[in-house]
Amino acid sequence: MDTSKELLFFFSALGVFNGIILSVYFFFFTKKKFLTNYFLGALLFALSIRIGKSVFVYFNPTLPKMYLQFGLTACFFIGPFLYYFLKSAVAEINIMPKSWKLTLLFWALFIGTIGFLYPYEYYPELWRQYFIKAIYFQWFVYIIFSGFTIKDILQKIISKKHKTTPAEMWFGMLFLGNSLLFFFYFLAIMHAPAATYISGAIVFSIMFYLIISILLYRKKTDDLFLLNGSKNSGKKIDLAEAEIFTQKLESLMNEKALYKNPNLTLQDLSKEINISSHQLSQLLNNNLGKNFTSFVNEFRIKEACEIITSNDKLTLESIGYDVGFNSKSTFFVAFKKYTGTTPSNYQNQALRS
Repeated sequence: MDTSKELLFFFSALGVFNGIILSVYFFFFTKKKFLTNYFLGALLFALSIRIGKSVFVYFNPTLPKMYLQFGLTACFFIGPFLYYFLKSAVAEINIMPKSWKLTLLFWALFIGTIGFLYPYEYYPELWRQYFIKAIYFQWFVYIIFSGFTIKDILQKIISKKHKTTPAEMWFGMLFLGNSLLFFFYFLAIMHAPAATYISGAIVFSIMFYLIISILLYRKKTDDLFLLNGSKNSGKKIDLAEAEIFTQKLESLMNEKALYKNPNLTLQDLSKEINISSHQLSQLLNNNLGKNFTSFVNEFRIKEACEIITSNDKLTLESIGYDVGFNSKSTFFVAFKKYTGTTPSNYQNQALRS
C-alpha cells in the first residue's frame, strides 16, 4: 500500500477500534444506567463490526468469506438498535418492553438461521443478489421509523425557529449521521459512480470522532441521554392545574387500569390526559416527586397486594404479570421497594392474619 492508502486504513481501522471501546463504555461504565445508554452501546458495536468488515475486506479482498457474513449479520441489527435507542429516549423508557426483546430475538433467529442454512462461503450469489438487499431494506425501514420518532427534534434543528437543547442536537446528529452512513453504503451496493465501501468507513470515523469530541467537551454528559431532563428543571406546573391533572391521571389509571399494560410509555399516558409528554414528565417529577416508572409501579404493587391478600391460589409470578410487570425479577424488586418486604413474606403474613 502507498502512503495515502496506509493513512486511510489507519484512520478507518482506528475509528472501528475506538468505536468498540466506546460501546463497552456505554454498556458498563456510564454513571447512570439509562436504557438509552445500552442501545447506543449496542448501536456503536454493530456499526463497528459492520465498518470493520468493510475496512479489512477493502484492503484485503482475499479474506475468508465468513468475514463478509459476520459484517452483514451485524448490519442487520443497526436499524433496530438505532430505533430503540431513539424510542427509549423520546418515550423515557428505562425497562426494555417484552415486545422489544421478542423483536430482537426474532431478528437474531432469522439472520442466524439464514446464515446457518446458506453461509456466504457457499452461497455468495444468493447473498449478493437477495440477502444484502433485504438487509439494507430492513435498515432503511428502521431509519424511517426512527425519523418519525424524533420528527419534532428534526423539525427544530432544520427550521432553527426554536432553540434546541444539547440532548436534542445530540440525538438529531446521531440520527443524521446514521442516515448518511446508510446513504453511502446504499450507493456502494447500487454500484453508483465513485461510490465505494470505504466511504462508509470514513463517514463512520467522522461520526465517531464527533461523538468523542462532544463527550470530552461536556463536563456533564448524563443530560445528553435525557431529552426532557433540562425541561424538568424549570418551574413547577401551577398548583391548581397540577391538582386537576393529578386527579385526572389517577382516575384514568384506576378506571382503565392502564398500568396493566407492560409496554405503557410516558407518551401513551400523556395522550390519555391530553397533555404533552414533557408536561406529564414535569408533573410527575416536580409536582409529585416521582418518575414515570415509580408512578406506574405504585399502582401495580397496590393491586398486587390486594390480589395476594384475597387469593392464595395464584402464583406470585402470575400476579406480577397480571398487574403489568415484564418479568418476575422486576416485580420482586419493585414490590420490596414499595412495601419493604418480599412478595412471599407478604403472602405469608396475609395467610396468617
